[in-house]
Amino acid sequence: MTDPVSRTILLLDIETYSDRDDVEQAYLRRMLYDITDRALESAGIDERLRLRADRGDSVMELIDANAPVTGLLRSLLTEVPAQLRTVNRTASSSAQIRLRAVVATGYVAVDAYDGWVGSDLNHACRLLDAQLLRAALRERPDDFALCVSESVHAGIVRHGHPGIPADGFHPVTVDSKNGPLRAWLHGPVPYGAGDHREAHDESHHERRGTPAPGGSGERPAPAVAGAPAPEAGAGSGTGLRTGTGGEPGTAAAAAAAETPGSDRPESRSESRVEPEQPAAAAGNVVFNFGGGSPSFGGSLVAGDQHGVSGGQVTGDVHLGRNGGDPA
Repeated sequence: MTDPVSRTILLLDIETYSDRDDVEQAYLRRMLYDITDRALESAGIDERLRLRADRGDSVMELIDANAPVTGLLRSLLTEVPAQLRTVNRTASSSAQIRLRAVVATGYVAVDAYDGWVGSDLNHACRLLDAQLLRAALRERPDDFALCVSESVHAGIVRHGHPGIPADGFHPVTVDSKNGPLRAWLHGPVPYGAGDHREAHDESHHERRGTPAPGGSGERPAPAVAGAPAPEAGAGSGTGLRTGTGGEPGTAAAAAAAETPGSDRPESRSESRVEPEQPAAAAGNVVFNFGGGSPSFGGSLVAGDQHGVSGGQVTGDVHLGRNGGDPA
């Protein structure tokens, strides 16, 4: 095995490669290699400065540490998206190619089987396979998603070199079998990265419950114990109420209006509306007086006699028994 040397690591992977048939996969591989070669040439990195490993649906490039990383990043941010738009504009849906990319730096050695060995390379592969990067590509209308390692961001991106907008990269942490890995994603962080927050919100809504239809709050107001149900067609005026289940008594204001001569000045004070009074217990009679001389649409006289309808009682009225003091 060779001694580890510092390298820039470029990884590119095709989305949904395994869903295609053999002919489509062969086409996508040609497009992948063509796009990679054009991007590296645009960055000023020729074949003498790089080693390539084939991974079927992806390509790995080890780039000499002397090659400018700034040129590589500019090419990935401009040249690769432009090439993808050109290729996909005329391709059928089954031949569309969309790419995830990772740029990292680290030490890599080559073993006796021409295999590449190094923990920095392993970390770059974990970033390429991260669900967050896959979700970022799925949620974007364009065909490219780029993630850079912490070392690339610290050494290159954060300094705001021309063509590499530092504010276009956002910190992310991805899970891997090697533990959490910190990286920087170009473009918006995918919504799927906040699933834990959405789950919390859903459980919060479930705890709150669903408002009743037509309600104005989170829950319907509780019913008052013992409150009577509203009577169909019952008005809200005041007057005589009985507790025997019969029809409500005629309101004093309505009686005054129907009584002949109720337009007199003294009768207008008798039609004053008073607040609703509670219903009487069974067998009792309740009178509501608003002051002045009360009048009735029908007379209730002494004993068990129930007065005749109409007219106005002007004499003494005895209630509940025969004889006794006038009411």
